[in-house]
Amino acid sequence: MSQSLLIVHVYVHVKPEHVDAFREASLANARESVKEPGIARFDVVQEADDKTRFVLVEVYRTPEAPAAHKETAHYLKWRDTVAPMMAEPRTSRKYINCFPGNEGW
Repeated sequence: MSQSLLIVHVYVHVKPEHVDAFREASLANARESVKEPGIARFDVVQEADDKTRFVLVEVYRTPEAPAAHKETAHYLKWRDTVAPMMAEPRTSRKYINCFPGNEGW
């Protein structure tokens, strides 16, 4: 069996007055992130009942890919742009895929 993918869920709570700007910045980052060879998927989802809460679902192909992602110009721009928009520090949890297998991503 090949090595599992690393799936990171990043939980973000945004100040209400910054929801639209956060969403725009995160979509711009996601559009560039999916072009990285080490990223299989990069989703931006917004909570249906609380528009100030987002989850970024990042799927990495290799253990080194997250560090490489954090060195890209688009990530650094996103990080610096959204930092003052957050109502609290973002948190994350790491997972490995069970289904689908790696080829399903």
